[in-house]
Amino acid sequence: MSDGSRGGEELRTARLSLRRPTAGDIDPIFEIQGDPRACLHNPSDCLTRREEAQELYQRWNEQWERYGYGYWVVRRRGSDLQLGFCGIKAMELNGLKVLNLFYRFAPSAWGRGFASEAAAAVAAWASRQVPDLPLIARVRPGNAASQRVATRACLIRAEHLDTTGEDGVDWIFAANLPV
Repeated sequence: MSDGSRGGEELRTARLSLRRPTAGDIDPIFEIQGDPRACLHNPSDCLTRREEAQELYQRWNEQWERYGYGYWVVRRRGSDLQLGFCGIKAMELNGLKVLNLFYRFAPSAWGRGFASEAAAAVAAWASRQVPDLPLIARVRPGNAASQRVATRACLIRAEHLDTTGEDGVDWIFAANLPV
């Protein structure tokens, strides 16, 4: 799709700075992705060893190298403290090529609108930079907070695309679906 020239390595919102991950982010990746509370609705995503965070970073970096976009590290503007991660990856859903919107934040960052702000910025970026692919979010039926993030990023429920994921049923929220 891209040779990395989409220019999406950094995004800014009113409160947040989103940047491409670096190898220096492996420890924060492990802290957030290894927190069972952060992975409550997706327990298979929970990391147990630092090496898994290193492997995850490598996959994220390969995504950036291949497509010119991926997952961003989310921080408050002017701070080095990482709040979480938000981004997109190309995938296939029920035979349809899509971009999957991912967001996972440290529990200490919950309840302040950071995930919604980051997801809206990433969704807007995707609609400008990769307009040919629908954007979806896979959300567990019991994860009301994640459902709110998806709708605040202008995704709507697409029940006809619901599927079963690794940890159970995925409700699909989508934007830019083909007619």
